[in-house]
Amino acid sequence: MFERLEEIEERFNTLERELGDPEVLKDQKHYQALAKEHAELNPIVETYRELKKVREEIEENRALLQDPDPEISALAKQEIQDLQRREEELTSQLKLLLIPKDPNDEKNVLLEIRAGTGGEEAALFAADLFRMYSRYAERNGWKIEVLSSHPTGIGGFKEIIALISGKGVYSRLKYESGTHRVQRVPETEAQGRIHTSACTVAVLPEADEVDVHIDPSELRIDVYRASGAGGQHVNKTESAVRITHIPTGLVVQCQDERSQHKNKAKAMKVLYARLQELKQREQQEKISEERRAQVGTGDRSQRIRTYNFPQGRVTDHRIGLTLYQLDQVLDGELDQVIDPLITHFQAEALKGMEG
Repeated sequence: MFERLEEIEERFNTLERELGDPEVLKDQKHYQALAKEHAELNPIVETYRELKKVREEIEENRALLQDPDPEISALAKQEIQDLQRREEELTSQLKLLLIPKDPNDEKNVLLEIRAGTGGEEAALFAADLFRMYSRYAERNGWKIEVLSSHPTGIGGFKEIIALISGKGVYSRLKYESGTHRVQRVPETEAQGRIHTSACTVAVLPEADEVDVHIDPSELRIDVYRASGAGGQHVNKTESAVRITHIPTGLVVQCQDERSQHKNKAKAMKVLYARLQELKQREQQEKISEERRAQVGTGDRSQRIRTYNFPQGRVTDHRIGLTLYQLDQVLDGELDQVIDPLITHFQAEALKGMEG
């Protein structure tokens, strides 16, 4: 670890010299790339330098343990204990800082929620989940834009896809992919029996032309008249768009906007993200089962969380976390679930590094 830290500090010093070079300033693109790398290394180097300073102070105090004055040696002993505690804290911080960063962490996300088992009740739960993530986005100052939706008659969604934009969105939401289960008495249930329904959630990093290349000749684009809620207008023009990516068979469609061009643009965003996910899934399948178990796959078929209404309980099955804060969680107070998940997966990543 310390050899690597020395290399990082050396690289950081090189970057500082280059950023001060007037010649580098002339090429703004190159300068910005160097400045970005410098900013990423800065917290590691600052922490490492503090650790080196603490270690020097421990050695200085060790020399004072032999002092003939008992008061000085007692003070030195106490100082060493305090400094060793700080040394442990800084070493732990550095281990976390050295975990390889997920290149998608700063990206916007496509959030896909689909009603699963449970019919109309599952569709209503999909609407509850969408509201939960919308409120969480509001709390974080993120922007949310619906790209595609298939509403049901009584306020639910068979499927809803939204783009969430803002700082570090993927880093906060990436562990939400999976099956979310609800246990409650449906409004339509006369006997008062508790039903179990489920929705699947997929959180995909937003992809663009740089991440995924799409050959236009490999797309089949169909336009048709939109159907469903939306008044008279939706059926008058062929504004709905369905795009098929022929090599993979992926199909996306969008009919929410009145403009065919807007629907096509939104559908392409979804297609890019899904192709990116497909590419990553193929890469992950090449990784050993052991490594995948350590880092977690974000598999959307995995049951990850249960929302139990009679008990006001939320349970995340991956980390055994149970909170009796159902109302707050559904109102978007998700940090109390997300923070422990991030801590858990960081610990798993550390184990993987040390192993």
